Amino acid sequence: MRPVQPLPVHLRSAPFTVLEARAASLSPGRLRSSDLASGGRLLYMPSGWEFELPAMARALSAATPGAWISHLTAAVLFGLWLPAWFQDCRELHLSKPRALPPVRREGVVGHTVLAFADEVVFWEGTWISTPARTWLDLARLVPLEDLVAVGDQLVRQPRPGLEVRAEPWSSLPELQRMLTRHPKLQGIVKARAAVHLIRAGADSAPETFLRLALTEAGLPEPELQMRIVQDDPYSPAADMGYRRQRVAIEYDGGHHLTREQQSRDNRRDAYFHSAGWKYFKFNADDLAQNFRRAVGQVRAALREP
Repeated sequence: MRPVQPLPVHLRSAPFTVLEARAASLSPGRLRSSDLASGGRLLYMPSGWEFELPAMARALSAATPGAWISHLTAAVLFGLWLPAWFQDCRELHLSKPRALPPVRREGVVGHTVLAFADEVVFWEGTWISTPARTWLDLARLVPLEDLVAVGDQLVRQPRPGLEVRAEPWSSLPELQRMLTRHPKLQGIVKARAAVHLIRAGADSAPETFLRLALTEAGLPEPELQMRIVQDDPYSPAADMGYRRQRVAIEYDGGHHLTREQQSRDNRRDAYFHSAGWKYFKFNADDLAQNFRRAVGQVRAALREP
């Protein structure tokens, strides 16, 4: 019995297509060996391979000409914020244009859609819907507040030196263009409502939810990334606040637990206190209560002379 031909190095650790197998000179018999498993039509994977969404999405995209990764899968690959029940999602969403046969593949959620050419990009080896189109596709899957939080994440300016990206994923005009292009898409009414609530400046979904809680309670819309000295880029900034009333508001997320971040937070807190601002810090406990206590405290502070 002949020994099994070793797999090429680039095919040993991730799913691959039959075309990639042929390019590596693997015979049909070799593809039936026990060290490989079928990943569905035209897909193979090393036996014992542990699921990894980016690798599976890349292979699925390559094995389905004319299709692209979309919806929840695209959002996960871009690293966009999603509700907790979606964050570890293994669902593979694949979209095709209406001119092609619908997706029929086990373990894959198929979509037949109308999409313009500039709504699909080749990103990190995978055909995928653009962030703006992904946001629109999410409109039928997530609640309004969550759709606003994703939109805030798309239009926020990345922090220099802290993030790989230098530019936002998208812009408000681009999201609005999605609405104009697809007036009959499922979820379009929710998307239209969401786009009016999206703001640049929120660094996290809880910050979005805090802002929405304040405005839904009838309070004025706060200024985001509010600096003590408005036009000074080096002036300490709070997540949001009300400049005229000198009220500053901060949401402390998980990243605030590091020693370095706590030191920066302490310096910022001291600046606001020494400048005589009313300064509030809220956290996950407040989020769990839909910021009811936070709304009450901020309302009272805005009423004070």
